[in-house]
Amino acid sequence: MTKIVIIGSGNVASHLFIALKDIDDVDIVQCYNRRGLALSKEENAVHLVVSDIKQLAKANLYILAISDDAIAEVSSEIPEGDHLVVHTSGSVSINSINNKHRRGVFYPLQSFSKNKHVDFTKVPFCLEAEHKEDLNLIKKIASSLSPKVYEISSEQRKMLHVAAVFANNFSNYMFTIAKEECDQNDIPFEILHPLIIETAEKALTLPPEKSQTGPAIRNDLKTIERHLNQISDIEHKKIYKVITEAIQNKHGKKL
Repeated sequence: MTKIVIIGSGNVASHLFIALKDIDDVDIVQCYNRRGLALSKEENAVHLVVSDIKQLAKANLYILAISDDAIAEVSSEIPEGDHLVVHTSGSVSINSINNKHRRGVFYPLQSFSKNKHVDFTKVPFCLEAEHKEDLNLIKKIASSLSPKVYEISSEQRKMLHVAAVFANNFSNYMFTIAKEECDQNDIPFEILHPLIIETAEKALTLPPEKSQTGPAIRNDLKTIERHLNQISDIEHKKIYKVITEAIQNKHGKKL
């Protein structure tokens, strides 16, 4: 039985608690965060929540589901012992964990929202550890949640996180712009839903550069100019032009 302490109170901590609490051979013995917040409605009844790090229970594995900037400090406050300490960050090195511990990374590559259920069977886990036995431990736990388990180094993970920002955060901002343009012209945003789904599904079956469409790749200068004239928001206009030029450069055409 692997005894686990989850440290943190945010979305990642909450979803991991919910996912791990019913797994065989896993026992979440405690949850710690500075405000003593429960990670789920079920937690108070069966788990001890503490707000004083000096009251940390002994465990085999401590999962730091906290902000990147807090990893070094919080890991230094965990008492030294025969245990593994992992963080869940996509952009922070394994070396950010205090070296008095055995160290690892347990990174679920997903965007977590507070009230949206997460199907962990579809979530990739990116793992790293300094010792083979520790890697085997977190690999066993991750595999009980998802079939998508990868050994990824800190350097690879940093660039993976950059790629994830482009794929998720930046694309979502594009959806935000599209919605604002629709709202300003009394167009229901739901009209674009099938197109968004088709674009995402196509990116999973074809290399994205092979499925690029639109006026930029066609070098349709008249349409591009018309679009720029129609866009009233200065920031939106700037983004349209930058992305158009990037597509043109990628595919060897010039505006």
